[in-house]
Amino acid sequence: MTTPNELRLLPWSGPGNKPCYLSTDDPDGYMSRLADSIEAIQLGTANELLEEASDALDNQGTSLDAMRCLVKELTGALQDVYRVATSRGHLLATSDPHESAY
Repeated sequence: MTTPNELRLLPWSGPGNKPCYLSTDDPDGYMSRLADSIEAIQLGTANELLEEASDALDNQGTSLDAMRCLVKELTGALQDVYRVATSRGHLLATSDPHESAY
Protein backbone atom coordinates (compact mmCIF):
# COMPACT_ATOMS: atom_id res chain seq x y z
CA MET A 1 0.00 0.00 0.00
CA THR A 2 0.96 3.61 -0.38
CA THR A 3 2.23 5.71 2.49
CA PRO A 4 -0.10 8.39 3.94
CA ASN A 5 1.62 11.18 1.99
CA GLU A 6 0.91 9.26 -1.23
CA LEU A 7 -2.85 9.05 -0.84
CA ARG A 8 -4.74 10.18 -3.92
CA LEU A 9 -7.34 12.89 -3.42
CA LEU A 10 -10.41 11.63 -5.24
CA PRO A 11 -12.54 13.89 -7.45
CA TRP A 12 -15.58 13.60 -5.20
CA SER A 13 -16.28 14.35 -1.56
CA GLY A 14 -17.78 12.31 1.22
CA PRO A 15 -20.36 13.10 3.87
CA GLY A 16 -20.12 16.65 5.14
CA ASN A 17 -18.18 17.60 1.99
CA LYS A 18 -15.08 15.94 3.48
CA PRO A 19 -12.33 14.89 1.05
CA CYS A 20 -12.05 11.25 0.00
CA TYR A 21 -8.69 9.58 -0.55
CA LEU A 22 -7.54 6.42 -2.28
CA SER A 23 -4.69 4.27 -1.04
CA THR A 24 -3.47 1.81 -3.65
CA ASP A 25 -0.32 0.51 -5.30
CA ASP A 26 -2.18 0.02 -8.58
CA PRO A 27 -2.61 3.19 -10.66
CA ASP A 28 -4.53 1.10 -13.20
CA GLY A 29 -6.93 -0.41 -10.66
CA TYR A 30 -10.69 0.04 -10.84
CA MET A 31 -10.89 2.98 -8.40
CA SER A 32 -7.94 4.76 -10.01
CA ARG A 33 -9.51 4.42 -13.46
CA LEU A 34 -12.88 5.56 -12.09
CA ALA A 35 -11.26 8.63 -10.55
CA ASP A 36 -9.40 9.35 -13.83
CA SER A 37 -12.66 9.07 -15.76
CA ILE A 38 -14.56 11.37 -13.40
CA GLU A 39 -11.71 13.91 -13.48
CA ALA A 40 -11.86 13.91 -17.29
CA ILE A 41 -15.62 14.48 -17.19
CA GLN A 42 -15.22 17.30 -14.66
CA LEU A 43 -12.54 19.01 -16.75
CA GLY A 44 -14.67 18.65 -19.88
CA THR A 45 -17.68 20.14 -18.12
CA ALA A 46 -15.58 23.07 -16.91
CA ASN A 47 -14.39 23.70 -20.46
CA GLU A 48 -17.97 23.67 -21.77
CA LEU A 49 -19.04 26.09 -19.04
CA LEU A 50 -16.17 28.43 -19.92
CA GLU A 51 -17.39 28.52 -23.50
CA GLU A 52 -20.96 29.12 -22.32
CA ALA A 53 -19.79 31.93 -20.03
CA SER A 54 -17.87 33.58 -22.85
CA ASP A 55 -20.96 33.45 -25.06
CA ALA A 56 -23.17 34.81 -22.26
CA LEU A 57 -20.80 37.72 -21.65
CA ASP A 58 -20.79 38.55 -25.36
CA ASN A 59 -24.60 38.46 -25.48
CA GLN A 60 -26.07 41.73 -24.21
CA GLY A 61 -29.47 40.01 -23.86
CA THR A 62 -28.35 37.47 -21.24
CA SER A 63 -30.69 37.81 -18.28
CA LEU A 64 -29.54 38.30 -14.71
CA ASP A 65 -31.16 34.99 -13.73
CA ALA A 66 -29.27 33.18 -16.51
CA MET A 67 -26.02 34.76 -15.36
CA ARG A 68 -26.66 33.76 -11.74
CA CYS A 69 -27.32 30.18 -12.82
CA LEU A 70 -24.15 30.19 -14.91
CA VAL A 71 -22.09 31.60 -12.02
CA LYS A 72 -23.42 28.85 -9.74
CA GLU A 73 -22.45 26.18 -12.30
CA LEU A 74 -19.05 27.79 -12.83
CA THR A 75 -18.44 27.84 -9.07
CA GLY A 76 -19.11 24.11 -8.85
CA ALA A 77 -16.89 23.43 -11.85
CA LEU A 78 -14.10 25.56 -10.39
CA GLN A 79 -14.29 23.57 -7.15
CA ASP A 80 -13.97 20.35 -9.17
CA VAL A 81 -11.03 21.67 -11.21
CA TYR A 82 -9.30 22.89 -8.05
CA ARG A 83 -9.69 19.43 -6.50
CA VAL A 84 -8.27 17.79 -9.65
CA ALA A 85 -5.32 20.21 -9.71
CA THR A 86 -4.65 19.62 -6.01
CA SER A 87 -4.79 15.85 -6.48
CA ARG A 88 -2.50 15.88 -9.50
CA GLY A 89 -0.09 18.24 -7.78
CA HIS A 90 0.16 15.86 -4.82
CA LEU A 91 0.70 12.92 -7.16
CA LEU A 92 3.51 14.77 -8.94
CA ALA A 93 5.10 15.78 -5.64
CA THR A 94 5.15 12.21 -4.33
CA SER A 95 6.23 10.48 -7.54
CA ASP A 96 9.79 9.38 -8.08
CA PRO A 97 11.46 11.92 -10.41
CA HIS A 98 13.67 9.16 -11.84
CA GLU A 99 10.58 7.13 -12.84
CA SER A 100 9.44 9.63 -15.46
CA ALA A 101 12.94 9.88 -16.94
CA TYR A 102 12.76 6.32 -18.32
